[in-house]
Amino acid sequence: MGLIFEEETYVIRGAVFEVYKEMGCGFLEAVYQECLEKELSKRGIPFVSQQEIQLMYKGEALHQTYKPDLICYKKILLELKAVKDIASAHKAQVINYLKATNLKLGLLINFGRHPKVQIERFAL
Repeated sequence: MGLIFEEETYVIRGAVFEVYKEMGCGFLEAVYQECLEKELSKRGIPFVSQQEIQLMYKGEALHQTYKPDLICYKKILLELKAVKDIASAHKAQVINYLKATNLKLGLLINFGRHPKVQIERFAL
């Protein structure tokens, strides 16, 4: 049995690697987000950026909302970072975002590492 959404994540990872190859590390997260959006578009990968998600507490809507960095193929959440090291709080963030969106797969992408970009996969 393979990984869920294996083909889709393969092409997303290709776009991520291309952005890192072109830009390297050292920029702010917003720069990588814009670059990745351009690369996803060039590759024909469907995505939405910063789509507002309503949060719930015990079935009741909260005033607070969540805006995931990217959702690709309407089923894969991308959380972007530009930090030296991914912390456990970043991992917990992705898991909570998956629960909030009812999505099954998330990629935590850290452009802040040298010599290569870091991608961690989370599945619910």
